[in-house]
Amino acid sequence: MKKAIFLLFLFVGIATQAQDKKTTEKPQIVETACGECQFGMKGKSCDLAVRIDGKTYFVDGTTIDEHGDAHAKDGFCNAIRKASVTGKVENGRFKATSFILLKEK
Repeated sequence: MKKAIFLLFLFVGIATQAQDKKTTEKPQIVETACGECQFGMKGKSCDLAVRIDGKTYFVDGTTIDEHGDAHAKDGFCNAIRKASVTGKVENGRFKATSFILLKEK
């Protein structure tokens, strides 16, 4: 009986890991900008955020300053841009495993 329970937990753990990996592998196009300046989120300073399915999330895994001058004309504090991202929402934040800012048309 103990072996059966152990195997069940092992299988569920492996399935969960596979599902987590699966959710992080498919890139999606999202809106991105400064959470405070463009999305009206509460925060202490200018921080990178994404909007996915109408909901906004601060981003972990990259920062606002890694993608140019946030206060430039086309910077995150002055414009909403598009990015191709992979990652997942966890604890109310977007955990980015990749974040590629797309060129404006």
